[in-house]
Amino acid sequence: MRLTYHTFDLQLKHTFTIAHDSRDVQQTLIVQLSDGLYSGFGEATSNPYYGITIGNMLGTLDMVRDIVEKGKYASAEELWTMVHPLLRDNSFAQCALDEAAQDYFAKKKGQKLYESWGLSPEHIPMTNFTIGIDTVEKMVAKMKELPWPIYKIKLGTNEDLRIVQELRKNTDALFRVDANCGWTADKTIELAPQLAALGVEFIEQPLPADDIEGMKKVFAASTLPVIADESCIIEEDVDKCHGLFHGINVKLTKCGGPTAALRMIATARSLGMKTMVGCMTETSVGISAIAHLLPLLDYVDMDGSLLIRNDPATGVTFDFGKVIYAKGNGTGAALKPEIQ
Repeated sequence: MRLTYHTFDLQLKHTFTIAHDSRDVQQTLIVQLSDGLYSGFGEATSNPYYGITIGNMLGTLDMVRDIVEKGKYASAEELWTMVHPLLRDNSFAQCALDEAAQDYFAKKKGQKLYESWGLSPEHIPMTNFTIGIDTVEKMVAKMKELPWPIYKIKLGTNEDLRIVQELRKNTDALFRVDANCGWTADKTIELAPQLAALGVEFIEQPLPADDIEGMKKVFAASTLPVIADESCIIEEDVDKCHGLFHGINVKLTKCGGPTAALRMIATARSLGMKTMVGCMTETSVGISAIAHLLPLLDYVDMDGSLLIRNDPATGVTFDFGKVIYAKGNGTGAALKPEIQ
């Protein structure tokens, strides 16, 4: 087995702004796991908010290189368990390796990844497209640039209601809103019925993750469902979110990859909670990995590859929100020939 790294600076089509971050370039790491016949690909982006850099991901992965390259494991799940003690402090690095391993073993079986998990894509949700914080005029322009059936609107400003009101004048698409911890409990409860009247389906992470008492108030009084994001990072968080949120948004990079995500989704479903998977600003490698979880999800936010100009990979594609799987086995993702 051979572990190889590929790093890229992804150029965003537009400056992407949320409540605590703004950027024009996204650095990403693509991990390749190969035995000379089959190659699996996985990805994780850098993330200043979580202290993740390309350098510390590479350093962390080098700590497990010997374990990976000796190949003494029969599944991605077995490899995840073997390396987790060394990768537990860098879930992004573990995600990239886990995606690559899941891709590799599915290809070795001659199956698409969802098939290797015993899933069928007969009924899968459509993805939303994210509109980052900007002037109202620019947010409207972004919508018009890409007509879409579902938009996720990033909020957390002093003009949040006006933003949604203005966007609603320009589309009949379904809305979801994500405050990225930028609201208070009272503001959330006050805005919820007004947002519902504007065609908003749910509110994602309205309060800071440590505001437990505030979320109890919101959960009891909000007229819209609330979905956890920053409050649901790792597997142990799912139980903590029960009774505070109506559902969870799992990020593969934050939890350590598809292996952990599958367990989180199973726990949430057993608790009667809605399930969602979100993305970072990833290439088609990371986005394609997310696609194979779709049969287990109520909602999905996997538009990362649509936000960049220079995707170095191929994989899933989209048709007005509908996800179209690539033809190959595994995740279906591959680096473009000129990149390899």
